Amino acid sequence: MSDLVHPFTRPIARNRGTLPGWLAALATVTIWAIWMIATRHAVTHDLPPIAVGLLRFAVPALMLAPVVWRRGLFPKGLRPLVGLGLLGSGAPFFLVVASGMQFAPAAEIGPLLPGTMPLFVALIGWLVFQESIGRMRLVGFALILVGVVCIGGSGLLQPEAGAWRGHLLLLTGACLWGIYTHAYRRSGLSALHAAGLVGVWSVLLLMPVGVPKVASLLAEGLAGPVVLQALLQGFLAGVVGIVLYGLAIDRLGPSRAAAVSPLGPVLTALIAIPVLGEIPDTPALIGLVTATAGVLLASGILSPPPLPAGESKKTRDPRLTD
Repeated sequence: MSDLVHPFTRPIARNRGTLPGWLAALATVTIWAIWMIATRHAVTHDLPPIAVGLLRFAVPALMLAPVVWRRGLFPKGLRPLVGLGLLGSGAPFFLVVASGMQFAPAAEIGPLLPGTMPLFVALIGWLVFQESIGRMRLVGFALILVGVVCIGGSGLLQPEAGAWRGHLLLLTGACLWGIYTHAYRRSGLSALHAAGLVGVWSVLLLMPVGVPKVASLLAEGLAGPVVLQALLQGFLAGVVGIVLYGLAIDRLGPSRAAAVSPLGPVLTALIAIPVLGEIPDTPALIGLVTATAGVLLASGILSPPPLPAGESKKTRDPRLTD
């Protein structure tokens, strides 16, 4: 909205559009939780990770193929390292994460995957791009680390259970997503074009092995699980989730849209109890609560918004803050 709008009317215009944004943000977090549960169930029951990965990217690749076709499979000006950073969030990310979900219980997936993503984003930004980190966010990252130690500690104390393998793979996936975040910021691509590129290239990478796997699953009479995963992975998470998250950011801004992200690990743990029969133990519950609090602080929503150049705290109109 233009800065020329009268200050007394600006808050009313903005607040009128926040309800759809909050609903979109809540729906997005719910979809993320469903995606984690669906993936955990699939890779521990009927479907191998590579087959689930193909289903995950085939639907958005087909739906976004016109965007990729118009704007290019090899976008001009896209640096090779940035392109690799984008593609790392596709098939490599999914295979690493899905493999980790074979070992780690659902209650531990939320804090270790979406819970540590902001930590890796900030760490990469600080180490590579010399980005500063505020004190409140540092406290949040410290809490995330404490939560990870609480969750990972139980797995290390019981190495025969193999959960530590899942922990390492999930943290690797979170790091890949952190790389993607910085790559996307520097790619100059639209959200749809980037999602389409990731989908198309992921399908091309997974097809040689994934197509025979899916065909064999259909031949074994597993058409039901295959179709269900195509809907949950491809359409719900791969298309609807992306659109809703974009709507949430448009209506609320990045900080407020991130305010509901701590609900993701909680919803995942709660849904896993009736669906997967997985009840978190005490260390996992402590880690879940601690990491969730850390995500809340690390998202920056409790920090004051930055002041524009030339403006001081005394001159800012409190009615204009986000």
